[in-house]
Amino acid sequence: MVRKKSTDTTDKPTRKPRKPRTSSKSKESVRSAQKQGKRRVASAPAEKPSRFGWKETPRWLIWTVTAILGIAYICFMYVYYLKPYFYRWDFGDTYAGSPVVHGIDVSHHQGDIDWKRLARAEHTGSGIHFVFMKATEGSDWADSAFQYNFAQARANGFIRGAYHFFSNTSPAEEQAKFFCSRVQLDANDLPPVLDVETRGNYGLDSLQLEVKTWLRHVERHYGVKPILYTSRRFKERYLNDDTLNAYPFWIAHYYVDSLTYQGPWTFWQHTDRGRLPGIRGRVDMNVFNGDLDSLRRFTIRPDDNGEAHADE
Repeated sequence: MVRKKSTDTTDKPTRKPRKPRTSSKSKESVRSAQKQGKRRVASAPAEKPSRFGWKETPRWLIWTVTAILGIAYICFMYVYYLKPYFYRWDFGDTYAGSPVVHGIDVSHHQGDIDWKRLARAEHTGSGIHFVFMKATEGSDWADSAFQYNFAQARANGFIRGAYHFFSNTSPAEEQAKFFCSRVQLDANDLPPVLDVETRGNYGLDSLQLEVKTWLRHVERHYGVKPILYTSRRFKERYLNDDTLNAYPFWIAHYYVDSLTYQGPWTFWQHTDRGRLPGIRGRVDMNVFNGDLDSLRRFTIRPDDNGEAHADE
């Protein structure tokens, strides 16, 4: 029997793949590229370590700077956000050894006021005795709550007053006429108030002239010297002259235990964070520099005919 030759190739030796032939030119180009790469690496300047690198900063310096920034941030938050709430604004019935009388000032921002409840408020034992109300602003704006609040203040036994917010966009003469046309002051009311808080585009002389114009016009109309309201800094920078110093001064100076203003003052608005029953939200708190009898004598007095001193 004839056997066929096996076709199985497992016993056959495997051929290795041929390596591609490289020409002498390609070998030389590879060698030159490698040499050029080594030269570039050798010629590249070594990076110098940063002189002020974070890694090289001493740890004590990092902690010191961090502590300083942290303390500065805490101080900022306390002064501008926490201090107004922590300040004890409801001090007693004396200041620097002298008696004071407590009061407030309101506008339409306080919303509907429960005047009967406010009249029963036991603030520092003696309660609230006077209320200033915003009446007008500029030469054409009247507070929507003024007439009602003004009547309710008198009906509930408060000594009442009205103030005008000075605008630097209309002449002072027009503003004074507008205030006088809107506000009728009677006997036992507080003198009218001019509230000056911004300078606008006025220079020093022109601002003082406008303020004096309003004060003189209103003084002629009501027959009593008006009160000048402004902050301590604004008073010292812009409204500090002999003529203006002759008017009763209502100073706005918040969150301090004592006034740094050196001149005489009649009223002091010491916080805008007060809380009282009958008023929702915050309210401005004030004190009169004197006792209750002095406050009553400070109001508009009736003449011999029983009428208020006012040029109606």
